Amino acid sequence: MENHHISLPIAYMIETLRSQGISNSDILHQIKQRDITPWVHMNEHFDFTELLKIADEDQEAFTSIIEDGYQIKFITIRGLQTLLELKFQLIEGRDYQRTDKGIKDLHIKEDAWLQLKQLLSKNCMVHEEPLEDKNSYKKVKIELAS
Repeated sequence: MENHHISLPIAYMIETLRSQGISNSDILHQIKQRDITPWVHMNEHFDFTELLKIADEDQEAFTSIIEDGYQIKFITIRGLQTLLELKFQLIEGRDYQRTDKGIKDLHIKEDAWLQLKQLLSKNCMVHEEPLEDKNSYKKVKIELAS
């Protein structure tokens, strides 16, 4: 089954909530209650009512986005960096190097890599080196097409 496509700002909102310790079930509960007030203080630039709108359009799709994952419609280099930090606590200089077209030398565990690969948009070209063993880190290069 292919994941639902969402915009980068919506992904930021979801991953910000998760990074603040809010579980998937808590996200779904608050949306069902139509009460986003507990989240307003987390980021003054986010309009969490956008999550309500998505749920209003298709509750089943919204539940799938939260529980099963999503794919970004289009991602930028900066957007990729923000997601790497929000979702995986990976930062430039320590966990990867930024290039003109994307990132290189991303060292990421297999389970995190599977999650990241699932959400990358179609404008991402991925080059990965094989794992030596399942407990080691993968070395990945991600280039973005214009």
